[in-house]
Amino acid sequence: MLLQQNWVSPHWAWQSLGKSFLLFVFLMLQTADLEARRGHQFVWKTGHWGRCIGDCGSGGVRSRAVWCTHAEGWTTYHANCDQKDKPESQRRCFKVCDWHLELFEWEVSGWDRCGLVPFAGGEVEAGACITAQHGLQRRSVRCLQKLNRTVVANEICEYFTPQPPAEQACLVPCPRDCVVSEFSGWSECGTGCAKSLQHRTRAVIAPPLYGGAPCPNLTESRACVAPACPLGEEEHAYSLRVGSWGECRLPHPRDVDLAGRTMPDFGSDSGEQSTSGLQGYKPHHRPGEVEIGYQTRQIRCVRSDGKNAVLSLCVQDPAPLTFKSCVIAKDCETSEWSAWSSCSQTCGWGDLAPGFRSRHRSVWSVAVGAGKQCPELEEREVCSVGGKELLQPCPRFAWRTSEWKACQASLLLDQQDPHHHKHVSLCGGGTQTREVYCVQITVELGMHRLKEVTRPVDGKLCLGPAPSASQLCNLPCPSACVVSAWSAWGPCLPESCQDRQGRRGFRMRQRQVIVDPVGTLAGCPHLIESILCEDPVCYEWIVSEGICVADRGKCGPGSRMLKAVCKNKKGEEVPHHLCSELPRPEVVACEIPCATDCVISEWSPWSPCSHSCSSKNAEGSQSRSRSILALPAEGGRACPPDRALQEHRACNGHPCVHFFWETSPWSSCSKDALVTALNATINWSGEAACGVGVQTRKVFCMKSSSGQVTPKRCPESIRPETMRPCLLLCKKDCVVTPFSEWTRCPTACQPGNATAVKQSRYRIIVQDAAHGGQACPDTLYEERECEDIPICPVYRWKTHRWSHCVLVPDSVRQGVPGHSEACGHGLQSRAVTCLSEHNDSADVGDCMRWAGAMPALVQECLVPCKDDCTFTPWSKFTACSFDCESTRSRRRSLTGRSRKRDKCQNTEVYPQVETELCPCEVFTSQPHGNWSDCIIGGGTSEPRLGTRSHGDTKECGEGVRLRAIACYDTTGRLVEPSRCSSSGYIEESCTVPCPFDCKLSDWSSWSPCSSSCGPGVKVRSKWLKEKPYNGGRPCPKLDLKNQVYEAVPCYAECHQYSWVVEPWSPCKINSEQNSLHCGEGIQTRKVRCVSTAEDHGGETVPNALCDQAEMPALMQKCSLYCPSECAVSDWGQWSTCPQVCDPNIMQTRTRQVLRSSVNTKPCPEESQMKPCILNQNCFQYQYNLTGWSGCQLGANATCGLGERRRLLSCRRSDGATVSMQLCQRLRLEKPVQTRSRCVVGCAVDCRLSAWSAWSQCSHTCGAGGQMVRGRSVVLRAAGEGRPCPEQLAQHRSCPVKPCYSWLLGPWSPCRVQGGQCGDGLQVRNLTCVVHDASVSVTSKPVANALCGELPSKESVLQLPCSVPCPGDCHLTEWSEWSSCELTCINGRSFETTGRQSRSRAFISQSPENQESCSGQVMETRPCSGGKCYDYLWKTSLWRDNVRTVWCQRSDGINVTGGCALRTKPAEVRHCSPACRKPFSYCTQRGVCGCERGYTEIMRSDGFLDYCMKVPGLEDKKADVKTIAGKNKPVNSKMHDIFKGWSIQPFNPDGKLKMWVYGVSAGGFLIIIFLIFTSYLMCKKTKQHQSTPPQQKPLTLAYDGDIDM
Repeated sequence: MLLQQNWVSPHWAWQSLGKSFLLFVFLMLQTADLEARRGHQFVWKTGHWGRCIGDCGSGGVRSRAVWCTHAEGWTTYHANCDQKDKPESQRRCFKVCDWHLELFEWEVSGWDRCGLVPFAGGEVEAGACITAQHGLQRRSVRCLQKLNRTVVANEICEYFTPQPPAEQACLVPCPRDCVVSEFSGWSECGTGCAKSLQHRTRAVIAPPLYGGAPCPNLTESRACVAPACPLGEEEHAYSLRVGSWGECRLPHPRDVDLAGRTMPDFGSDSGEQSTSGLQGYKPHHRPGEVEIGYQTRQIRCVRSDGKNAVLSLCVQDPAPLTFKSCVIAKDCETSEWSAWSSCSQTCGWGDLAPGFRSRHRSVWSVAVGAGKQCPELEEREVCSVGGKELLQPCPRFAWRTSEWKACQASLLLDQQDPHHHKHVSLCGGGTQTREVYCVQITVELGMHRLKEVTRPVDGKLCLGPAPSASQLCNLPCPSACVVSAWSAWGPCLPESCQDRQGRRGFRMRQRQVIVDPVGTLAGCPHLIESILCEDPVCYEWIVSEGICVADRGKCGPGSRMLKAVCKNKKGEEVPHHLCSELPRPEVVACEIPCATDCVISEWSPWSPCSHSCSSKNAEGSQSRSRSILALPAEGGRACPPDRALQEHRACNGHPCVHFFWETSPWSSCSKDALVTALNATINWSGEAACGVGVQTRKVFCMKSSSGQVTPKRCPESIRPETMRPCLLLCKKDCVVTPFSEWTRCPTACQPGNATAVKQSRYRIIVQDAAHGGQACPDTLYEERECEDIPICPVYRWKTHRWSHCVLVPDSVRQGVPGHSEACGHGLQSRAVTCLSEHNDSADVGDCMRWAGAMPALVQECLVPCKDDCTFTPWSKFTACSFDCESTRSRRRSLTGRSRKRDKCQNTEVYPQVETELCPCEVFTSQPHGNWSDCIIGGGTSEPRLGTRSHGDTKECGEGVRLRAIACYDTTGRLVEPSRCSSSGYIEESCTVPCPFDCKLSDWSSWSPCSSSCGPGVKVRSKWLKEKPYNGGRPCPKLDLKNQVYEAVPCYAECHQYSWVVEPWSPCKINSEQNSLHCGEGIQTRKVRCVSTAEDHGGETVPNALCDQAEMPALMQKCSLYCPSECAVSDWGQWSTCPQVCDPNIMQTRTRQVLRSSVNTKPCPEESQMKPCILNQNCFQYQYNLTGWSGCQLGANATCGLGERRRLLSCRRSDGATVSMQLCQRLRLEKPVQTRSRCVVGCAVDCRLSAWSAWSQCSHTCGAGGQMVRGRSVVLRAAGEGRPCPEQLAQHRSCPVKPCYSWLLGPWSPCRVQGGQCGDGLQVRNLTCVVHDASVSVTSKPVANALCGELPSKESVLQLPCSVPCPGDCHLTEWSEWSSCELTCINGRSFETTGRQSRSRAFISQSPENQESCSGQVMETRPCSGGKCYDYLWKTSLWRDNVRTVWCQRSDGINVTGGCALRTKPAEVRHCSPACRKPFSYCTQRGVCGCERGYTEIMRSDGFLDYCMKVPGLEDKKADVKTIAGKNKPVNSKMHDIFKGWSIQPFNPDGKLKMWVYGVSAGGFLIIIFLIFTSYLMCKKTKQHQSTPPQQKPLTLAYDGDIDM
C-alpha cells in the first residue's frame, strides 16, 4: 500500500504542476551532480579478466568490464568518473594452445621443514600434545619455459595440468624435555676441620627437542659436617699453586757474558769454536743449530676458600723450581712444491677410478722444541680441472675365446673307468675345451672387416663372469651299413638288349641300403651279384589259355586257342616284332572227357626249387602232380598209371658261384691338373676359393668263393666309377694372439743386494692349424730379467759431538734464594748432518726418507753441584757363559771428593755394580690353532701321490696335515718360529678316502625278438659288480636280482618262415562199405615249416617258428566220382571281398563240369556264395605304430646324441599282425616319422682345476693368520655324475710370528711438579712389546729397536693439565656418549639418523664460591643404528598412602625427564571424599573405613554412612569385621564352644564327606514339606493376610551383614 502511494503522488504532481516543475527539478539535479563530482563521489570499478582469445602465442587479447559507480554503490555513466584514472579494459596475453605442452612445465622445489601452525586462539597449549602436533610445510611451485628456464604465468601450465599443491599438512613431534640420568653417589668429604662440600653429578642422556624444557642442573652439592676446629688449628688449609711454564726465551746479551764466566767448559773435539761455551746464545747462529734458552713459572700460596695467602704459609722442602733450560722453538722448514707429476693413468675411467697426480717438497730443517712439525710432504689430486676430464676415455675390455678344441669322449669315459675303452673308437657324449682370455676393445667406426686378434691382458680388467672354458659335445657314433635281403635271381639278360653280342648273358639279384654308414672307413657291401648264363633273352611271349573245344562232338580230343603278348623283362608290353626270334604259340591240344572216360585234374603249380643253385653234390629240382577225379566206366578211356600223375624237372641249374664288383675306399682329395684348369671357369658350390680335386679308387671283379677274377666275369654295365670330383678343404693356418705386454717390473727402488726380478709375457692359440696350414709356433711363454730397476740410494745420519751442558743464566737463577750455585739439570745439543753413500753432504729430507728417524738433537744433562756424588761412566758388561742361569755385570766407581763423602758410600742409593741375567738361547714350541685340512700336494714337503687321479690333479690318497707352532723363549716371550722348527709346522700323515663309483658288468647279448611276425621286444641286461662308497657315483635303479635291463623294439619279418605243403595223397575210399571203390573219401598231405632266409633257404625248421593260425590243413574230405557219374573239378578260389566289408556283397567260388553223367542224375552245384562278414571272411588292414622306444645310443657310446624309434606293422582288423605286404598292396598311407633324434644326458663328473699356490699369510704376524689355496670348477657335474666337492678352498694356519708394536700406556693422573695444585702434566709411557695379536695373551716388553720407527700420530706422551686448588670451580670429565636414540611417534622412527649426547658438570669445592660457580656443557652428535625408546612412569607399592614415582626408559634406565607430567601418577593417596565421620580413617585401598571396635554402616552409593560400635567388644581388643569381611558377628559364648570346630565338607583325599549327602537329602525333604505346608496355610488363611511388623535399623544392619 505504501508503494502505491509513493508512485501515485509524483504522477499527480506531474499533472498538477506541469512542465515548469519538471524544468526546476532538472536544474537542481545538474547542480547536485556537479557538486558530487567535485567531492569525488564517483569511482571506477573493474571485473575479472576474461579468457585469452586470439592467435596462439603472445598475440592473444583478454578483456574485462569497467564501470563507474557512486560511493553509495549505484552505477552511473562513465562521464561521471575521472577519465584520466580509467583502468584498461583490454590487455595483451599469451594464448596457450595444445602444441605448447612440450614447451612449459611446473618446477617444484622440495618441501621445507615442518613448522607449527597457530590456531585461532593463538599457539596450542603444550599440555594438549599427545604424540605429535599438526604442522605445515611449504614449497615453491613455478611455471617455467623449458628452453631458457624463465618463469611465466601460472595460467600457462594450468592449461595442461593442475598446479601442484604448494603446502601440505605434516606432523611435528611433541616437545621433548631434556632427559638426564640418575645422580651418582655423593663424593667423599675432607678429613680436616675446614669447611668443605660434597657433590654428586648426573649426565645428559637426550637433549631437549622441539621446544622442550632445558636440561636441569647436573650437579648437586651439600655441606660436609666437619668437626669444630680445635684451638691452635686453623680453619683454612693452604695449598701451593704452581703456574704453567712460560715461553722459552733467549737470555739478555749481558747474561751471556755472565753465564760464560760461571759455566765450566768441557771442551770440544770437532773443530768448532767453543770459547765461551754458549754458542746457542750467539745472535747470529747457523741454520740447523739448536738454540737453548730458559723458561720460568710462578708459584702462589692459596687458601682453601680460594684467596691468596703469604707464600711462607706454603713453604715446602725442597722448594719447587721456578726456572729451567729449554729449547728455542723452531718450525720445520720445507722447500717449495715441485711441479705436478704426470697422471697415474693415461686414460680416464670417469668417477669410478680417477687418475691421480702428485707433487713433492723436501725438508730443509726439522722442527725443534715446540716448533711446528713438518707439513705433508706429498700432495695428490685427481687428474681433472673444473670438473672436466683432462684424459681420454679408457678403452674397454671384453672376454674373448679361442675356437673349441676337438670333442673328446674319452674324458667322460675315463671318469667312469680309466682302463676301459682303450682300443675302441669312442663316441657319444664328450667334452671340449677352449681358452678364455681378456682383450682390450678397440672401436673402429665404419670398419666391417674381420675382428683383429688383440693381445691378451690381465683377466681382472674384464668385468662380468668369464665365458665357460668347457662344454659338453657329441661325437657321432659310427654305424655300419645295413642292407636288405637279396632279391630273387632275375632272368638271363644280355649286357645290352640294343647291342647283343654272343649267347652269353647274366642273371642278377640285388639288395638295397636300409641304413647308410656313418663315420666308418668301410662303406656298404656290394649291392648287386651276377651269374653267367646262356641264351639271354630280352623279350618273351606271355601266353594266356583259352577254352578247350572238342574237334568232334562234345567230348574227346580238341584244341585250346592261346593268346600271346610280347613283354620285356620289366613286364611292360612291347611291339610283337621284338619277340619275332621266338616261336609264337597259337594252339595247344586238349581233351574233354566223355561220360565214361577217366577224369584227371589239371597239373598243380611247380613246387619251389629244392636248391638255390646247383653244385656237384646237389642239384635243384621241382615237381608238380595231378590226381584222378573220376573212375572210367566200361568202355571208357582208362586212367593213367600212377607215375604218369607226377612230373619232375631240374631248376636253378646255374652253379653256386656268383660274381660282383668290389671297390677299395676312396683316396683323399688331391689336386688334378685337368680339374685345376676347370676351376677358373666352374664355380663349385661357391667354394672355388679352395678349389676342386679328385678322388680315386680301384675296382675288382670278385668271385664269391675264390677272390679276384677277370673283369669279364662281371657285367660291365654296372661297373662302379673309379674317379669322382671332390672339394679341396681350405688350408687353416694357426692363429695366435700377439704376445701380452711384459709383466711390470717393480717401480719402487730395490736394495742393492736384492735378487734379480724377472718379467714374463705369453700368447694364446686362437685357432689350430688344419689341412696343411701353417703350424703353430712352439714358444707361447717368454721370460726375461728386468732391466733398469732403480737401486735404492744409501744415506746415513752423521751425529756430531754433544755440546756442553747449558744451564739457566745466573741473573735468572740468582734471583731465587738457594740457587746461587751454577749446577743442576740443563740441556746440551749436537749437530746432525746427512751424508750420501760417498760421504758427500746431502739434504736432511733425503736422510729422513731413506735413513730412518733422525737422531736426537737435544738431551738432558747434569752439571754436578759441590755436594753431589760423581761417578766414572759404567764399564762394559762382563762376558756370558752358555749356561742359561748365568749373569753378567758392569761397574762404576766414585770420583773426586765423592770418595770421601759418607752419603756417596751408600750403595743402596748410589749402586756401583749392576747385575742382570744373560740372554738365554733355549726355546720351546707349542702347537697353535687347529690341524689343517688333509693336503695332497702343496704341503711343506711333497706328500706321497694318491692312488686315483682325475687328469693330473690328485683328489684323494695319502697326504699330510699341518699344525702351526708358536715358539717361545725362557721368559715366555714369542720369538721367530724358525728358532724351533725349520718349517714352523708339525706334520702328520693323513688319508683322503677315494670315492668309488657303482660298477656294473658289460651288457649281455640281445635276446631273440619276442615276436615272429611284426613288432616285438628284445632285451639285454647288466648286473651289479661293485657298490658305490665314499661319495661315488650312485647305481641306477636295480631290480631284486641287482640287475638293470634295457628293452628295445624289434621287428620280425612275417615271411621269414613259411609253411610248405606237399601234394595231396590220392583220395582214399573206405572199401569196406563200397565195392566199387568210389565215392567219398579222405586225402592227406605233409606240411612243414621252412626258412625263407637267403643263406638257409628251404631248410626245414621247427613248426613252432611258423604262424600256427595259418597252418594249412593236413587232411581233407575228397570225392572219387564213380563211373557214369557227373564229375566236377575242385573248387576255385573265393572271389575277393571289397576293402570295405559289406554283408550285402557276396563272395563266390566256382567249379567246372569235367564229365557229364550217363543217366539223368544232375551234376552237383557249380558255384557257391557267402556274404562278406568282417573278421570272418573279410578283413580290413591298417598300419600300426608302436610307442617310441627309449633313446638308443651307438655301440660304443655311453651318452650323447641317440635315436629313438617306433616300428611300423600291418594289423588286421581282428587284431592279428600280418605281413607288411598286405598293407602295401592296399597302398595305405604310411605314418611319416618312425625315427627321431634324442639325447641321453651324460653323467659328467665334476672336474676341478689344479690347486693354486698357497697365498700369502692373511696376517703378517701373530696368531690367527691363514694361508689359503683354491681351485675352480673346470666342468660342472651333470646328470648322475659325481658332484663337485663343497671344499674348493683349503686353509692352513700360518706359523705364529711375533708381532712387535708400540704400546701406549694410560694417561697418568695430573701431576703437579713441586706443588699441590695448579698447572701440571699428564704423561704416558710408550713401550715396545711383543705379542701374538690375540686378545687373551698379554704383551711382553722387548727392546725398542724391534719396533722400528716411532709412531708419528701417537707420539704425544705428555699433555698439559691442571689440578684444581681448594675453592676453584672446575668442569668434570666428559661423560660417556649416551646410546643412540631416534625421535619416534607411536614407536615408529620419525627420522633416519639418531642423536647421542654427553655432558660435563661444574663442581665447586668451596661453599663461599658456590654461587659464582655455575655453568655446564653439553654436546650432541648424530649417530646411526639408533632405537626408539619409550618413557614410562614407574611406581613402588603404597606404604602409609605414600609411594615413590619415577620415570624409566624402556631399556630399564631410570631417568629424569622424558615422561609426560600430565600422566604422572600420584605419590600421596587421598580418600575422596575425605573421611570426616567419627572413628573413620583412610584405608590402604583409598576408601574410608572404621577404626578397631567399630563396624562400617554403608550407604546405598557405596560410601561410608557412619561407624557403629560392635556390641560386647567394649572391653575386648577383638577385630571388628568390616563390610569386606565374610564372618558374621557371633555370641562370644557360642564362639567359645565352636571355636575349635569348623565345617569341612571334603575329605583329605578331595572327596565329599558322607554327611554332606545326608544334609542335602534332609534339606530337600524339608523344602518339600515347607512348600506343602505353605500351600495348605495359604489356602485356609487367604482372606486374613496381614503385614509383618517393622524391624529396627540395628536388625536391618545386621541382617544386611548376614545377607552379605
